[in-house]
Amino acid sequence: MKTRKLGNSNLEVSAIGLGCMGMSFSYGPPSDRKEMISVLRAAVERGVTFFDTAEVYGPFTNEDLVGEALEPFRGKVAIATKFGFQLHEDGKPGFIGPNGRPERIKQVAEASLKRLRVDAIDLFYQHRVDPNVPIEDVAGAVKDLIQEGKVKHFGMSEAGVKTIRRAHAVQPLTALQSEYSLWWRRPEEEVIPALEELGIGFVPYSPLGKGFLTGKIDETTEFASTDFRNVLPRFSLDARKANQALVVLLGEIAARNKATSAQIALAWLLAQKPWIVPIPGTTKLHRLEENIGAAAIELATDDLREIESLAAKAQGDRYPEQFEKMTGL
Repeated sequence: MKTRKLGNSNLEVSAIGLGCMGMSFSYGPPSDRKEMISVLRAAVERGVTFFDTAEVYGPFTNEDLVGEALEPFRGKVAIATKFGFQLHEDGKPGFIGPNGRPERIKQVAEASLKRLRVDAIDLFYQHRVDPNVPIEDVAGAVKDLIQEGKVKHFGMSEAGVKTIRRAHAVQPLTALQSEYSLWWRRPEEEVIPALEELGIGFVPYSPLGKGFLTGKIDETTEFASTDFRNVLPRFSLDARKANQALVVLLGEIAARNKATSAQIALAWLLAQKPWIVPIPGTTKLHRLEENIGAAAIELATDDLREIESLAAKAQGDRYPEQFEKMTGL
């Protein structure tokens, strides 16, 4: 597995990471714990050194899973986790709203360290910007944690350029995590140029369009009642029909490259910038191996041009309005 550095930092990780959320949260019922531990350890054995989780996934259960699975590899892998939400006191899924207060950040860090079974959090993201807390206070709290040796690197998720600049001035950011893929390209407008200027790495989540770009989803696909794709506008029947042309093209390019549609979608992301590290999620070993294989694919200029022409026409909003309002602050 090739490695990449996230921006100007010294955080060097596998070119493709592993998003762990879906193992216990959001995509239907949680998967079998023993099986997921096996998949996580298989990822390490195959060269993956970058794993993504968050306290809100579960809540707590995903961090606990990742901590147990990766404990034997402490010091050999980088684990990213996140703070930023006020959770329900009874532990039920979901969250009440954003909470970026410094005292809350420090509480989350202490709890995450225990669940992850590590001495320091490799990369600590603010999951979503809290409009009620100055970003300088947030960055300052993480700076304190870094000085205390409890956190190594600071990151943000789905933040806008002005907020990124203000935070970066207090505590340099190592990475921004936001949605970015062939069917969600808004970061190209302002965010990616700013990251390049500031020397901040980019970690795209949902790099396979929440599964759509794999070619395994069409207008006949039905999701489990607990699958959050049921409420996403981009997974409406009309949007799935409209965006099928992009999947067909990926399949054609995949055939020419002796690859899969998912591998082409990931290879496209890797081709955009050398400091981009996508984190596709999966619960299946064969999908993990498929995703990892994308790191070895170099797309021809003609392939990239073909993809570019069609990807610009993707249709449908990615989130319901109330969730979209929490991004790009």
